Amino acid sequence: MTPLRIALFQGPSGVPSSTAESLHALENAARRAASGGARLLLTNELYLTGYALGAEVRDRAEAADGPSARAVSRIAAEHGLAICYGYPEREGERLFNSSALTGPSGEPLAHYRKTHLFGAYETAHFTPGEVPVVQAELDGVRLGLLTCYDVEFPEPVRAHALAGTEVLLVPTALMRPYEIVPQTVVPARAWESQLYIAYANRCGPEGDFTFAGLSCLAAPDGTVRARAAADRPDLVLGDADPQLVRTSRAENTYLTDRRPELYTSLL
Repeated sequence: MTPLRIALFQGPSGVPSSTAESLHALENAARRAASGGARLLLTNELYLTGYALGAEVRDRAEAADGPSARAVSRIAAEHGLAICYGYPEREGERLFNSSALTGPSGEPLAHYRKTHLFGAYETAHFTPGEVPVVQAELDGVRLGLLTCYDVEFPEPVRAHALAGTEVLLVPTALMRPYEIVPQTVVPARAWESQLYIAYANRCGPEGDFTFAGLSCLAAPDGTVRARAAADRPDLVLGDADPQLVRTSRAENTYLTDRRPELYTSLL
C-alpha cells in the first residue's frame, strides 16, 4: 500500500484577526501541501479562530456545518487533499473544542469533540466531548482523531490502537514549558500503541500563552519522521506507511500481549 503523505501546518502564529484570515492561510497551506504530494493537511487546535480568545470564543464559534466548514470543503476539493482542522463548535448554548476531517472531494469524513479539557480557560468555556474514538478512512488508511491534551493520556491512544487506528491526527495548542510532550511523550505513545501520531502544534505568543511548536509525525517504531521548528510557522511533510504499522505490530507485540483482566482497577 502506498504511504499516506501528511502535511503538518504549524502556523500562522498569533490570534488571527478573523476566520477569513485563517481560511486564506489554510488555502495557501493546502496549495503548498498538495504541490508536495500530500493527501492530508493537518492544522492545529482551534485553528480557525486562534486559541487565546477568552470569552470572545463564544462569538467566534460556529456550527459543525457552518460557513467555515463549507469554505474548508471548497479548499479541500480544489486542491484534492483531506483537511483536518480545529475550531470552536457551537451547539445550542454549549461550546466544544472540536476537530473536523474533510475529505479530498470536500465531503465530511469525521468530527471529534475534545474529551480531556486542559486548564482554566478550556474548562470555563468548553463542554468535554463524550465519544473517545472517532475514525475515518482515507486511501485505505484508518485515521483517528484526538486533540492536544487527549494524547497525553495513554488510555485514549490505546483505545484507538485497539480499534484499528493506524494514523492518529492530533490538532494541538501546547504551551511552553511543556516541550517534553512533542519531544518525548508523543513518540512514546506511538511506540507503546503501535501507530503513527501526527501532531500539529501552534507556535509563538498569543495573549498569556506562548506555544511550543515542534509539530511532529511519530512512527510506531518510536522514530520521528518529520519535525517542525520550535519558534516559527512551518509546514513539514512526512509519510505514514501502513505496512510499517503491520510489521511493527507483528514484531512489537504490546497489543496482543495485554492482559485486560488484570487492569480492572483502572476502571
